[in-house]
Amino acid sequence: MTTIGLDVGGTKVLGVVVDPLDPSRVLIERRVPTPAGGEGLVDVLAELVEELVEGLVEGPVEGLGADPVSVGVGVPGLVDRTGVLHMGPHLRSLHAVPLARLLTERLGLSTQVDNDANCHALAELVGGAARGTSDALVVTLGTGIGAGIVSQGQVLHGAHGFAGEPGHMVVDPSGPPCPCGKRGCWERYASGSGLARLGREAAEAGRLDGAVALAGGDPDAVRGEHVTAAARAGDPEAVEVLAGFARWIGLGLANLVNILDPELIVIGGGLVGDADLILPLVRTHVAALVMAAEQRPEVPIVPAALGERAGAIGAAQLAQPVER
Repeated sequence: MTTIGLDVGGTKVLGVVVDPLDPSRVLIERRVPTPAGGEGLVDVLAELVEELVEGLVEGPVEGLGADPVSVGVGVPGLVDRTGVLHMGPHLRSLHAVPLARLLTERLGLSTQVDNDANCHALAELVGGAARGTSDALVVTLGTGIGAGIVSQGQVLHGAHGFAGEPGHMVVDPSGPPCPCGKRGCWERYASGSGLARLGREAAEAGRLDGAVALAGGDPDAVRGEHVTAAARAGDPEAVEVLAGFARWIGLGLANLVNILDPELIVIGGGLVGDADLILPLVRTHVAALVMAAEQRPEVPIVPAALGERAGAIGAAQLAQPVER
């Protein structure tokens, strides 16, 4: 069966068709903007699937367009076991939306919907950095933080399908507000948007000249990529901000190691491109913060292997009619 995977991100929806014989190989790829607040999301997803199906007719592989097609969708937020999106912190207009049912009816194709980080985990488990593991944690650091928990070779969903939201662990009850409605969530400090906030705070305090220069001289315009670029250039203040950011990541990961005891942690999402800068610092903090580090096996922390396509590849794997 030919499968299509869609990964709904904060700014774009990535759609792929994968090779039926190699689920990590992308044959067709399309991108469209994510509608602001989630308005019209079903229409956008349906139109993207229709475009990908049209691409199958022309066919990168002869005969592929004649195969039955099924669809998988990864979406950020609380998705239950029936494919209902109950809430998405960055899809504010969507509440209790039966995405799987609506897309199945609209497209006439079998459609499965899951949390986007669960799709990332499934992709890395099947054909990426977590391949061959039994108990792993796949953490996506992007606009927010998501996680897929692999237990005994299966992605863990929990009683209602909502497992894997460590980004909303409260690490500072008096901290900055989060899109989820709480304050001081881990993702406010340890995500891409968290790094941007830490950078802006340093810039507004009169520091971080290198990053401010990269942002056009405006401290309010400093983003995470400006901090990492300045750190790569050797700016000591940017290196200091990045070290504090890595400590926040390490704090959350150490808590997750204490709770879940994974054999491996895979870091994905938009920040994986700077893994060489960030992960050595993170590993040091996790070793310092995890319980009884000297008496337990070290948990490797590695970058994701499938890059930005992982969520869409995992969504396509989600659509495969096989027992997982």
